[in-house]
Amino acid sequence: MEKLKTYLAAMPSLERQHFAARCGTTHAFLRNIVYGQRVAGEKLCVAIERESRGAVTRRDLRPTDWREIWPELNAQPEAA
Repeated sequence: MEKLKTYLAAMPSLERQHFAARCGTTHAFLRNIVYGQRVAGEKLCVAIERESRGAVTRRDLRPTDWREIWPELNAQPEAA
């Protein structure tokens, strides 16, 4: 979850709250994901990827099972 942590840390507090709201969640819930207390659901992963404009991807958020959830991503190269 380092990418999400870094992405959120670069934002001012109010912007983090707005980002979370655009993703359909709260900053507190995103923080729980960052620290491994929660797992981002499929819809939230898609929203985070969309709202971060790809800076944080579904692959980043679900590293162990993204292939089963989004098999269409297997054909796409991973970003560096």
